[in-house]
Amino acid sequence: MTDSTLPGLFQAADQAAVAAQRQYLRATGLRLFLLAAAAASGAASLRFGDPPFDAAAMVTVLALVGAALLEIWLLVEKPEQTWYDGRALAESAKTIAWRYAVAGAPFRKGAGEPANERTAIAELNKLLHDAPATRIEPSTVSAISQAMRDLRAGGLAERRRAYLESRIADQQQWYTQKARWNQRRANRWRIGILAAEFLAVMAALLRALGVVQLDLAGIAATMVAAGAAWLAVKQHESLGRAYSFAANELSIIATRLQSTEDEDAWADEVGDAEEAISREHTMWRASRSTLR
Repeated sequence: MTDSTLPGLFQAADQAAVAAQRQYLRATGLRLFLLAAAAASGAASLRFGDPPFDAAAMVTVLALVGAALLEIWLLVEKPEQTWYDGRALAESAKTIAWRYAVAGAPFRKGAGEPANERTAIAELNKLLHDAPATRIEPSTVSAISQAMRDLRAGGLAERRRAYLESRIADQQQWYTQKARWNQRRANRWRIGILAAEFLAVMAALLRALGVVQLDLAGIAATMVAAGAAWLAVKQHESLGRAYSFAANELSIIATRLQSTEDEDAWADEVGDAEEAISREHTMWRASRSTLR
């Protein structure tokens, strides 16, 4: 199965989460940039005309106003909340879809196929009604796609192959790539912040010695603060560790799944696999919710 064959609830929530994440990160990044720009222009003076007009001071005013407006927008619109809630809703719907499609617990084979489908639909409906007031677009995609039904109708070997390749391996590859990417970004940001701190010390020393009059140390210090704030928003280090753990856990789960030949045991192993994936996302959402 692919994302396009998953329930419409997943696709709508996923699109909402991706759009809100983009809005939140762009607004936060621009706000931090404007604050740094305000600090830089505030340390300078560019006067001209009669009576004199300080263009640098006006840049400071505009940058601070822009930063304040962005903060107000973030407080009112709360795109980060739409991001977190939408992602939680999408991942929960995805878990139900995979459990049903490969006959994982609680949708075991032989328990009555019409009843299983009704239960899956009821679970998706419950997700929608229990979810926070997340802004998602309406969807006309079926709750149970034909691809999900076809996969469920297949034998254990076919379902095992599809689950290992399209769910476990795909998720493991995503975790691995994200772990490495976040670790690299964390190292780069740490080096950048350390370099800015060194520049701040040198600038402060030069001003103390009377070599320069401009408050370069204040500018550098603001850059350090902005970099640290952005690093806190992105959480590269903690995400890198969490994704590494999840990828290794899925490797162990994949080995267990490959050797499962019994339908009841298979249903339990799929349930454990989905619990592991859901646990990682729950930890991610909890850590994100503490940022604001």
